[in-house]
Amino acid sequence: MTWCEVPGWLIGNEAIANYGCRMFGGLAVTLQLVAISVSLGAAMALLLALVRLYGGKVASTLVGGYTTFFRGTPLLCQLYLVYYGAGQFRPFLTDIGLWTLFRDAFFCAAFTFTLNTAAYQAEIFRGAIQSVGRGQWEAARALGLHWRGILRHIILPQAAMVALRPLGNELVIMVKSSAVASLVTIFDLMGTTRLAFARSFDLTVYLFAAVLYLCIVEVIRRTWDVAERRLTRHLQAG
Repeated sequence: MTWCEVPGWLIGNEAIANYGCRMFGGLAVTLQLVAISVSLGAAMALLLALVRLYGGKVASTLVGGYTTFFRGTPLLCQLYLVYYGAGQFRPFLTDIGLWTLFRDAFFCAAFTFTLNTAAYQAEIFRGAIQSVGRGQWEAARALGLHWRGILRHIILPQAAMVALRPLGNELVIMVKSSAVASLVTIFDLMGTTRLAFARSFDLTVYLFAAVLYLCIVEVIRRTWDVAERRLTRHLQAG
C-alpha cells in the first residue's frame, strides 16, 4: 500500500491521504527549482555586482539597466515572456541548438528565476561591498596586494557578513515566489496542490501546502541564524 492509498481515517483527511504523496513530490520539484536558480543566481550576481562597481561607465550602466528591469517588473510577467516568448524565436533557437531547452517548462522557469534573483542578489552584494570602509582598500594597497587579492581575502569576506541576512531573505522570497511556476504546467508544490483541489474540492490541501511552505521557510530561517552566529562569532566574543 503506497502513501497515496493510505485510508483517509489514518491521516484525518481523505484529500491529504489521496494526494499527499504527489504534494511531497511537488515539494521536491520546488526545492530543486529554487536551489538551482538561487545557486546560479548567486554566482551571476557576484559578477554583476563587481561589474557594476568596477567595470566602467558603460558596463555599469548596462548592469544597472538589467537590475532595474528584473527588480521592477513582476516575476510572473518575466516567466511568461520567457516561456511563451521563446516560441517566437524557435527558428533561431533551433539553429543554435537551444530550442530543446526552451521548450521545457522547468528550464524556462529555472532560467527566469535565475535572472530574477541574480538582479536582487547583485544589489545585495553591491551594497555589502560598498559598506566595507575605503580604508581597507588603502591599507591593503599599502601592503602591496593586488586588487584581486584585496577582493578575495579582505573585501569579500567582510561583505559576506553584511550580505548574509539579506541573502537569506531573498532565498525565502524565492521559495514563496516559485509558486508561479505552476502557471506554466510545472507540477511543483503549488501545481500539485491545484491538481489535488481540482479533483477533491477540499480546501484542506491548500492549508497543507501552506504548512509545507512555512516549514521550508522556518528551516531556512534557523539555518541562516546558525550561519550568521558562526560567521560573526569573533565579533560577539568581544
